[in-house]
Amino acid sequence: MVKTKHTVLFQKKSILLIMVFLIGCGLCSCGKENSVAGESPVEDTEEDASTEETKSAEEEAAEQWEKGYGLPVDEQEEKEAENDCRAMMEHIYDIYKDAYNGTASNVVLADETILELQKKLMETEYPVAALVTYSNMENYERVDSFLRDCTAGKSGSVVIYEIHDDGGIGRMKFIFDGTDMYVVSARSVWNGNGKSGMSYISYPRIKEWKYTDKGWFCYELCVPEPPEVSEIMDGSCLIRVKPMTEEQREMSERCVRGLGYQGNNILCSNWDADHMEELDFNGMYEYLYAMKYGDKINSEDYPNGIPKEGFESLIMEYLPITAEQIREYAVFDEENQTYLWARLGCFNYAPTFFGTSLPEVVDIKENKDGTVTLTVEAVCDMVICDDAVITHELTARFAEDGSFQYLGNEILDDGIMHIPDYQYRIKE
Repeated sequence: MVKTKHTVLFQKKSILLIMVFLIGCGLCSCGKENSVAGESPVEDTEEDASTEETKSAEEEAAEQWEKGYGLPVDEQEEKEAENDCRAMMEHIYDIYKDAYNGTASNVVLADETILELQKKLMETEYPVAALVTYSNMENYERVDSFLRDCTAGKSGSVVIYEIHDDGGIGRMKFIFDGTDMYVVSARSVWNGNGKSGMSYISYPRIKEWKYTDKGWFCYELCVPEPPEVSEIMDGSCLIRVKPMTEEQREMSERCVRGLGYQGNNILCSNWDADHMEELDFNGMYEYLYAMKYGDKINSEDYPNGIPKEGFESLIMEYLPITAEQIREYAVFDEENQTYLWARLGCFNYAPTFFGTSLPEVVDIKENKDGTVTLTVEAVCDMVICDDAVITHELTARFAEDGSFQYLGNEILDDGIMHIPDYQYRIKE
């Protein structure tokens, strides 16, 4: 972790204090001259009050710089951000206009359209990211070079654009002064008549940051902290800089994205074909259902649980297990011949930061027995801000028709000791 220091901040604070001292001396001198000249004592009091107000304003400014958030945006930086965002929005307007039918109040564009907008902005040669899972940053080389220079202590700046799902654009200008890193963050959105406008601009200091070997830019913004605020604010952010390969993206989408790390423990427990008793079969059913059918199960269709035949056939399609083993390991209702199921919620699941992690395939190895081992890492962009909370190897066998079975999962380097215990939503 490359941790920022505050030398520049203290220099600024020292300058402010010197200014306060000089102003104070000047005002005191004026007060003395006025007294000799026979001025009213009331005017002396007004001068003293003015000095106190100036001192208070300077101290507040110094304190705000030390906190690192809500910093005043330089007028030139603000104008530059506004002009740049307007130009970028105009560059993608035709694609946005064709995709937006003009009827929805809350626009959410399809991933394909967002990637099309990203490709259009590529023409500007600026780095452009899209808020689409597993998407790569285009023109990333400039950001990679900037972050490597920052790691070596070299000052500089770089601008990154982001395409949001409403067709708007985010603009982030990262500035490194050799010690501290700041970001001028701006957002431009579309209004009702097809014109664009700025929705916000901010200028915080980055509390700490790192650039990982895998190519993730992880950073934490300075934000208000208790007791100043009653709730903890998360300033953690992750941006993928170095690209995934097409094969890594395909395997990530196909084999692990639909499972994730909450509601089932296929990816966050150690198991193989001979040891599946700890798997949460009642929990995994809905995720395998969505992977197979591309839709969520409707809980209203199963008031008494999932019928035995459908439950077992789906599980056996994705795991090397028998119906008898499923009935032994899962929570089964003998009377109704159904497997119990409950929607994941606050009564049976306590959210964890790890649970929100996104699994991504970072390596693919073909084994001599025809199986494939995927090296997977859990990327968490909340609080812990880590591009590899755990690393695990998921083994699968692929058939010629495109189907596959999971054969086992192994969490490496004692990673299982550093994640929360799995929560079974249904217990016997």
